[in-house]
Amino acid sequence: MSTRNRKSLFSLLTLSLLFAQAAPLRAQETARFAGSMFAGQQTTQQPAPSSNNPPAQTGAPAQGPQTASPTQSQTQQSTNPAAPAQGQQPAQPAVPPTAPPDTNLPAPQAPAQTAPAQPQPGAPGGQVQSPVGPSAPGRESVPTSPDAQLNVPQVAPDFKADEAAPFPALERVGVDMGEQRALSVQEVIALALENNKDIEVARQNVRAAEFDLQAARGVYDPRFQTNSYYERTEQPAASFLSGSSTGAVTQSGFFSNSSVQGLTPKYGGGYRLDFVNNRVTTNNQFAALNPQYPTSLTFSYTQPLLRGLGFDQSRRSIEIAKKNLSLTDAQFRQRAVETITNVQRAYWDLVYALRNLQIQREAVRDARKQLEHNKRLVGEGMLAPIDVVAAEAQISGFEQSVYSALDDVNRAENNLKNLVAENREAPIWGVAIVPSESVELAPPQVALDDAMQYALKSRPELLSSDVAREINEIEQRFAREQTRPQVDLVASYGMVGLAGASNATASNPLAASSVDTRNRINQLIGIVNEQFPGSNLLPIPEPAVATIPGQLIGGEGQSLANLATNRFTNFRVGVTVNLPFRNSTAKAQLGRTLVDKERIHTQREQLEQLIQVDVRNALQQVKTAESRLRAAASARAASEQQYASEQRKLDAGQSTVFLVLERQTQLATARGNELRAQTELNKAIAEFQRATGNALEQNRVEIRVR
Repeated sequence: MSTRNRKSLFSLLTLSLLFAQAAPLRAQETARFAGSMFAGQQTTQQPAPSSNNPPAQTGAPAQGPQTASPTQSQTQQSTNPAAPAQGQQPAQPAVPPTAPPDTNLPAPQAPAQTAPAQPQPGAPGGQVQSPVGPSAPGRESVPTSPDAQLNVPQVAPDFKADEAAPFPALERVGVDMGEQRALSVQEVIALALENNKDIEVARQNVRAAEFDLQAARGVYDPRFQTNSYYERTEQPAASFLSGSSTGAVTQSGFFSNSSVQGLTPKYGGGYRLDFVNNRVTTNNQFAALNPQYPTSLTFSYTQPLLRGLGFDQSRRSIEIAKKNLSLTDAQFRQRAVETITNVQRAYWDLVYALRNLQIQREAVRDARKQLEHNKRLVGEGMLAPIDVVAAEAQISGFEQSVYSALDDVNRAENNLKNLVAENREAPIWGVAIVPSESVELAPPQVALDDAMQYALKSRPELLSSDVAREINEIEQRFAREQTRPQVDLVASYGMVGLAGASNATASNPLAASSVDTRNRINQLIGIVNEQFPGSNLLPIPEPAVATIPGQLIGGEGQSLANLATNRFTNFRVGVTVNLPFRNSTAKAQLGRTLVDKERIHTQREQLEQLIQVDVRNALQQVKTAESRLRAAASARAASEQQYASEQRKLDAGQSTVFLVLERQTQLATARGNELRAQTELNKAIAEFQRATGNALEQNRVEIRVR
């Protein structure tokens, strides 16, 4: 067939299509004209042209509430506009109707003569009235139309945007497209581990746990304490031997008490060293040294024999602090794994968003090519001008997809920047990130049992569970120790020193009375010797004068020297017993730790089960994503072939523009689905790394524990 014959055949088909579309319009116009001719001559009331309510059936009872659906007569009327509705038979007109002079429509045929319908009694104007009766049971409150059910008001009717308004400036908000930064997955992960706020908080938690351990060990640091003061006291004399001639004994001086005490790291013992250095002045006339300098040095040690010997509160605090440090290390490792997974997801989301933007732009480009192709076919007479409008509408639809894809790019990039930026002032916020990682990642080939065993060995959550179990063991050990009786060995050893100035005014209150007594006794001895010769009793000799030892004469230095010579010492050894009768508190605490042990064991089993579910789902997700990728690739290849074939059919006159545009849309969707399947596979691989606990090893991240 020649080109001219094909054009003629195509023009004939186009005209036939136009006439076929115009036939219903002519039929409707004929029906309206016939209705106007028969108006006022029908025995039943005709509905208004704008009303959807059907006319009442003659002599028919009401069948429930009326609905907005068309009746059988309306259906017939829409099929054959010239046929009158059932129950609305018009009477024979006096003059046959004719067509209006300004139309080319044929005159409608007069309907057959029929007997007029008998009006119901009581109906005004001879109109048929439907009897009013109760509705069918169960249908009284049922709405009759969607409008009655929803009752939605009209909002912004006939809204249309301004087509002539200029397009706003299409740009990335806050991003300089001229400044781009290519980043791989490893580089993004490194930035996140360095700057991410969650990682920084976890790192600070580790440092806080280190200080907690240091504080717990500080319980063994020796503690020095000193107490120095001046004191003056005045006590009333209540005895002749008080040594006061004024009725009150006055004493003043400087007092200094210093001590060093601490705990031993093993066996729960405690030590204390006390040093006393005073200077005392008094008005007591019996004081041989005034002022005097008493000094002393005492060492005491307390050693538990039962409770606290093997394990005490100090060692408990240190061991728990160590475990808490291990716990924060495990939590830091878990936070690092979660951050790595989130960064990988955000990275592949950005890859998909950028690639999807490119696909949508390619769709716009292909649509514009199709527009030019349609224009050429219209110029050749093979397409109607409306096909150009269809291609332009396709371009507008794809342009909307471009704008949506651009918004997705902005959101995905901001999400990734939020994970890697140091703060809101970081320079990376104004840079366009360009992913440089290869999209095609090899899925892991591992069996379920191997993946499960690795997960049970490497998941940070299980490490945290192990630390919790070890802390509970420490609590059990301490609680059992507290149920034992407390028996402590107490020992002390002390040295005393003294020196002072000799008191010249000091007197011995017994010295004068002892001289008189000795003289009287000697007189009696003389009388006895005279009365009884041969008795030969010896008189009491005069006692020697008491003197102060020379080593006690001196000042503070002499007192310290006497202390250092260890001439005056004291020693004490004893046992202290503290035995509660029931010790209910310690027993209850031990029971609590045993219950915690069972709880931790149950939680461990639950955690292992959840990890098993996690590994199973992650491995299945990888395999499913891989299968979806293969299917999406096949669908994309088929869509490309269908689109190319549909274009060739259109050129040959065997297809329509609608089908070509439909194939074009399907191709754009298939390309996006293929990329989505690839990025979903990459995210599934990242999720599998997290589930098995090897995200750090797979991404070459090393965590150093100090």
